[in-house]
Amino acid sequence: MDGGTLYSIGDLARRTGLTVKAIRFYSNLGIVPPADRSPAGYRLYGIDAVARLDLVRTLRDLGLDLPTIRKVVDREISLPEVAAAHAEALAVQIRTLRLRRAVLTAVARRGCTPEEMDLMHKLAKLSEEERRRLIGEFLDTAFGSLDADHEFVGIMRSLTPELPDNPEAEQVEAWVELAGLSQDPDFRASVRRMAEHHAADRAEGGTTRPRRDPAAMVRDQVAPALVAGLDPASPQADPVVAAVMAQYARVFGGPDDAGLRHRLLTRLETANDPRKDRYLQLLAVINGWPPPESLAPALDWFIQALRPRRPATP
Repeated sequence: MDGGTLYSIGDLARRTGLTVKAIRFYSNLGIVPPADRSPAGYRLYGIDAVARLDLVRTLRDLGLDLPTIRKVVDREISLPEVAAAHAEALAVQIRTLRLRRAVLTAVARRGCTPEEMDLMHKLAKLSEEERRRLIGEFLDTAFGSLDADHEFVGIMRSLTPELPDNPEAEQVEAWVELAGLSQDPDFRASVRRMAEHHAADRAEGGTTRPRRDPAAMVRDQVAPALVAGLDPASPQADPVVAAVMAQYARVFGGPDDAGLRHRLLTRLETANDPRKDRYLQLLAVINGWPPPESLAPALDWFIQALRPRRPATP
């Protein structure tokens, strides 16, 4: 057939694989107009109708609406412009679907109530500004008024989640859990106590104030004992406790007495909150960081070792 050949709707259906009903529908919309009519009044189409219908089918498969498709085939707007706009719309849809999937996955894992699921859905849909405000309020509650020398600015920054523009499902799920954790009043109070202990230790440390907190000191001293499988209740634990207490005593320029041991025990018990570890794990997932090291094994060991080794308070 040459370029001047005209085709009936049936011919087009056979060449394109579309149904006669679909071609008639597109024709009625003006997307594939007939080139002529037969003596009996039936619509006839030129060879360009085949190309148009192929393009229409492709664009429909990609999800474009019919008014936009008509503008494309009529060259009222360019295909690259439409593709860019549609790709952006699909990105929004994908983000929405990821959020929904993450919420439903979390609900399935935790067995949430309808009220909890509603809260999770609202947390997942927060804008970037709303997320920053929510976490900022949590961090202000924990560290506000303590930062006399601006030391806590860096700590607050390191505890701030940054959900990517196109997050993976596990990042969204981690954000939902972290946001919920940040709103827990008991966890907020626990983080505040940690911050107050840290601020007090810095203030009282004077010129010899430690570069690391007591938990880091314990980790370094206890690590060999953990590797060796040493029982914290055994006499072999005595030198480990003595080494940690000697270092802690040097920091504050005082004796290793009942008061100092009680002070350190209180700080370690506060720092050994499993919710803190969970917050840091979730933060790493959201920000794409390596999994953080947990201090819990070292703190658990040393707390068990220190409790029975406190002298009686006068």
